[in-house]
Amino acid sequence: MKMRFNFLIYTAVAAMLTFQACDKGFEEMNVNPDASPVVQPEYMFSKALLDAFGNSYFSTTVLACGGSMQHFATYKDVPGIGDKYYFQQGTYPYDYFTTGYTTAVNEIATTISALDADNPANANKLAIARIFRVYIMHRITDLYGDIPYSASVKGYTENNFTPKYDTQQDIYADMLKELDEATAKLDPAVASFGPGDFIYSGDVNRWKKLGYSLMLRLGMRLSRKAPDVAENWVKKAIAGGVITADGDIATMKYVDGSQAINRNPAAASMLSNDYAVANGNSNTEGGKLAKTFIDALKANNDPRLNVIAIVWNNGKADTSTALQKGMPNGLLNKPADFPGLSEPNPATILQYNAPFIMMSAAEVNLLLAEAGVNGWWEGSAAGAFSDAIGASMRNWALFGSGGVIAPEKISAYQAAHPLTGNAEAMKAMIGQEKWVSLFLDEQEIHANWRRTGYPALTPVNIPGNTTGGTIPRRLLYPPSEESVNSASLAEAISRQGPNLMTTRVWWDKQ
Repeated sequence: MKMRFNFLIYTAVAAMLTFQACDKGFEEMNVNPDASPVVQPEYMFSKALLDAFGNSYFSTTVLACGGSMQHFATYKDVPGIGDKYYFQQGTYPYDYFTTGYTTAVNEIATTISALDADNPANANKLAIARIFRVYIMHRITDLYGDIPYSASVKGYTENNFTPKYDTQQDIYADMLKELDEATAKLDPAVASFGPGDFIYSGDVNRWKKLGYSLMLRLGMRLSRKAPDVAENWVKKAIAGGVITADGDIATMKYVDGSQAINRNPAAASMLSNDYAVANGNSNTEGGKLAKTFIDALKANNDPRLNVIAIVWNNGKADTSTALQKGMPNGLLNKPADFPGLSEPNPATILQYNAPFIMMSAAEVNLLLAEAGVNGWWEGSAAGAFSDAIGASMRNWALFGSGGVIAPEKISAYQAAHPLTGNAEAMKAMIGQEKWVSLFLDEQEIHANWRRTGYPALTPVNIPGNTTGGTIPRRLLYPPSEESVNSASLAEAISRQGPNLMTTRVWWDKQ
């Protein structure tokens, strides 16, 4: 596995170093002897996968989204964008935007353009690349709102460095169309990507389920803004076939090696920024797991607590429930009990070879449960909710032996937490469970919270915060856009609202 990753990374980098002679007299000067003269779409696809999941994980996923969702906390100012709604210096609010376009967005577009659409042998590769492009772009638009979409890579292909910003409404319409068309074109009888597909190794049937599961996620995202449209796409996705079995979940696979790009981005970023020293006290960015999160897990006797959290006890990682204690969000100084507060478990979360769960049976079952509550699905909402809990707890076994939760504990938790009450009460339970089940996929949790309002989180209101003491609704466009693409940016802001963390994106507006 390690050798395969290293080979793919080196080749993917070489594949991006394409060249084009601009004048006959300069052909010799323009040829890079170490670069591939033709883009290899298989290798470019591998690079897009690696860069998409590794994009600004710590600044965006942990600090901005994870802090806002009160999974993570920090007592320091600079990394307090999500914890305190501070933005005093650094690039945290726009890292995902600037990095995403120069890496994964460009790479997946290059993959698609390098595949000859007229060649039937490329049908599956094109469809898979289109599905993954939707995944990349929906993460960006959910964070920022209106973004360059239809012209997003023309800076590379047409020297257009001032692409227009598409409306999020138009982006969602196109992404759902793309998923509809791409899933329909997948054919198990035709060749696909091989081991360079780090998610499914080219398994077309499972990519089809992933495509429909993304359709279900995006369709449900519109449930408040455009319920009729949402219902149509939710029903189409369910009819197409979604991920409900553990064996079909979409995971990005990593290895423990010397090259950072091969490592799980959650583990790599958290170890390098906060948890490099295993003593509970030398946390560079002042980070710990949040009190809101730990308290919720303890209050529900949730067995996931013991695979998620540890405290350092006499130099050893201790998962004992009684010892777990989270740090409150919004602190301005290091608390006296900081060394004994809960941190991510080094035996699970901080493993370099841990997977990143892109789409799970847990999430899909929670979406099905919500669809059932809405009357958009004829299945059992209560059954899907229980199945989601079981799937989520079993997922932790993917992180190693330290993540295994005994079946009897899973069954006991399911029995103690049935989906009950009126429609709104059930939606609250679904939102609360998604907040736990999708832990580490903080961007999706943040998006779901903005859509549903669940779980009910109490914001902090620290002097000097930029949101008036409200949880951020979006991140910020980068200053570089103001200088390079000012007209397009100004048009987007005039439609959407000020470039503030309190401005709601289209699907989040009442």
